[in-house]
Amino acid sequence: MAEKVIILGSGPAGLTAALYAARADLEPLVLEGGQPGGQLTTTTEVENYPGFVEGIDGTKLVDAMREQAKRFGARFEYGRVVECDLSQRPLTIGVADPFDTSDEAKAQKQLETQTLIIGTGASARYLGLASERRLLNKGVSACAVCDGALPIFRNATLAVVGGGDSACEEALYLTKFASKVYMVHRRDQLRASTIMASRVEKHEKIEVLWNSVIEDVLGDEKVEGMRVKDVKTGATRDVELGGFFLAIGHDPNTKFLKGQLKLDAQGFIEVEHPSARTSAAGVFACGDVMDPHYKQAITAAGSGCRAALDAEAYLESLAD
Repeated sequence: MAEKVIILGSGPAGLTAALYAARADLEPLVLEGGQPGGQLTTTTEVENYPGFVEGIDGTKLVDAMREQAKRFGARFEYGRVVECDLSQRPLTIGVADPFDTSDEAKAQKQLETQTLIIGTGASARYLGLASERRLLNKGVSACAVCDGALPIFRNATLAVVGGGDSACEEALYLTKFASKVYMVHRRDQLRASTIMASRVEKHEKIEVLWNSVIEDVLGDEKVEGMRVKDVKTGATRDVELGGFFLAIGHDPNTKFLKGQLKLDAQGFIEVEHPSARTSAAGVFACGDVMDPHYKQAITAAGSGCRAALDAEAYLESLAD
């Protein structure tokens, strides 16, 4: 028998959708992929989610969301969706082992559902350095707005890697807290819009390191610096830091769709704003997988609410 609602993803978007769907007696099934809780579980302290005066650990926050959804009847299973058919009713999805992240992973079971809420998120891009991964949450971050105001970064020298509008926005944001901000860019001019590039280049706290790439992030227990290489001369130098931020983009987790939904140029799912409806009937999207701009826990949660309400309304229309 087909499920009423299946929700893909268990970050703030998917868990909020699960809460609303469960309270509407839709008995949602939530499929948690290889990173239950999403990117929020990589953040040790969340200070900008309403209701937590002293902040809260990211994992504790999503655990509380999960238990709240369970209280009203949401069910949870581990599984990674690797294929789907959204062209006919009921919708079908193929689920593989969540820890098999290879492109060759095969579906181990098929599930059917009347509605599907996609909250699979987007993965931040990293440079691929071992030191970068080792120091994640110890001074390395892929979200300045999420982490930049934390005490460890205040009055410190920070670095932002990237050259687009997002990198400029993050560098400018960090100037509110940092004593100095380096922007590291591999070319001799920023890719950002003219106005954003101008703001960065004129800011007294920001220094752009042109024609530069990161060789290594330095530090044992926390970020202490970075090794920068000049791509023209090959010369390297070490720069002391208190924090290291990546702003080189996000990849929406939409490979499993294989062209079945309308995506934007960056691969994010397009929705009919202000709703969560996608280009396929009965399919809704929420969170970072449909949000190329904000990427915040609170905006993801709000979109999860919209997706659940839209799914409920769709199911009611089928019954009419």
